[in-house]
Parts: sequence; C-alpha cells; structure tokens
Amino acid sequence: MAADMRLPTFRKQVSLSPSLSALDGKDLVVPGDVITSDTGFMRGHGTYMDEEKLTASVAGEVERVNKLVCVRPLRTRFNGEVGDVVVGRITEVQQKRWKVETNSRLDSVLLLSSVNLPGGELRRRSAEDELTMRDYLQEGDLISAEVQSVFSDGALSLHTRSLKYGKLGQGVLVQLSPSLIKRQKTHFHNLPCGASIILGNNGFVWLYPAPGQQDEEAGGYYTSLEPVSLSDREVISRLRNCLLALGAHKVLLYDTSVLYCYESSLPHQIKDILKPEVMEEIVMVTRQKLVEQEG
Repeated sequence: MAADMRLPTFRKQVSLSPSLSALDGKDLVVPGDVITSDTGFMRGHGTYMDEEKLTASVAGEVERVNKLVCVRPLRTRFNGEVGDVVVGRITEVQQKRWKVETNSRLDSVLLLSSVNLPGGELRRRSAEDELTMRDYLQEGDLISAEVQSVFSDGALSLHTRSLKYGKLGQGVLVQLSPSLIKRQKTHFHNLPCGASIILGNNGFVWLYPAPGQQDEEAGGYYTSLEPVSLSDREVISRLRNCLLALGAHKVLLYDTSVLYCYESSLPHQIKDILKPEVMEEIVMVTRQKLVEQEG
C-alpha cells in the first residue's frame, strides 16, 4: 500500500524585487487604521471620520478616485453594478421569472422577458412560454448573464439577451471572493492552453473546454453533452487548482495572471499544486512574471 510522506526540508528563499515588496504592502488597512488626516478628501465606502481623521471601518485595500477615498473589503458579498458579468445557479422557477444565486446578499432575478427565445424570435412572451419555462432553465442549471439593473433593495436584475450568455454546459465551477476578480472589458477568455474561462464579477469562475461551432438557432440554451477528452480534462483540472492557489494568496484574477500561473505550474503534477510549499512557489513565480510584464 503506497503512502505519501512529506518531510520538512530547507525551503529555498526567493528574493523579492523592491517593486514587488512595495506592491504587496501597498495601501492595506484594518479597522481603526488612520488613512489620512488631510481634511480635503471625501469619505467613501468603508471609512468614517474620527477626530477629523479619515479612518478605515473594514479590512481591505484603499482606493482613491480624485478626492474620494474608499476601502475595498478583502472578503465581501458581491455588490453588483450594471454591466457586470455574473455566473449563477438557478434556485427557483417562479411566475415569469427565475431566481438565481449569484453570491450577493439577495437572490438575483432573471425575467422571462430578459432571455432569448429559441431561434432568436422577437415577440411578446405568451402564457405558453410561461408554461414551458422549465424547458429553457430549471433548478440547478448554471448560467452566465449580465446585470441589467439594480432594484431598490439591492437585488440584481439579470439578462441573457446576447448569444455569449445563456445556459452553461460541461465544465468546472470555482467559487472565489468577488474582490479578487479584476474588472476588464471582457470576462470571456479562450486561453492558449486549450480551455476557456468565464471570470464572473461575482467570484464564480467557470472553466470549460474550448467551444467549437456554436448553434445560433438554440438561442443560448444548447449545451453539448459529448464526452470531454482526457487532455481537456487535465487542462481544466490544472487551471482549477491554479485558481485556488491564486485565490489563497489573494492575487487578482484576470486572463494574464491565470495564464502565468498555469505556465508556472507545468513542472508539477496537477495533484501537487495544492500542497502549501508548491502553491507558494508557483504564486511567487507568477507574481514576479506579472511585475516584469508591468515594469
């Protein structure tokens, strides 16, 4: 019977570049820390005034936009904004709407009028459409969508009126903190390693095999159930472990950081990536690559 034994060894110290050291400790505050005593700044989210000093009320990273200062929490529920891309799971089918779990404080709403009809038909939704809602989406289905509006109580209204949104097929869902997802122009990426990724602003990341020809007649509801090859499954498994490693070390997630982490993990077996010492080494190499690219 084989046993995996791990013995303590001397760990090689990797010297950090000065720019990387400065980056790691930049503008991180805990509750009670004084951000500034300058009275010229405006108070934003996550701050309060204490004896004319701007003080942090949450642990996180200080963000400045002109004279507005706010603290972005390191761990928080998803606070959606119009235009955000989200990955969610259908939790309930109601009258003319679906309830969607999107990692926010309240369940999001996907209205029947906010989805594409099969075949791309443009018409008013009838009682017949309402009766066949479960043919489109049912409880447990995963979807990608965009935030259309925010209700007064903070709940999100979603839509899937573009062919890039809709029901998700075969793949792996990775749940991370929303604060780790970097906002970009596009959150749909086809990676050179042979897999595709949807980086949801809500912290839900979807990994799936690179798609072939998409059937436009399906209106975003067709999902391929063909067997996924072993090589594709290995690539997706490695990417999933890389995402967990980056999330554990609080590295911002976007296409470049995920790809650098994937390349740094290639010398190791997939199952070894989540070992603490291997994870630390891979993330350190990834951070250095990111700094070299920026500098």
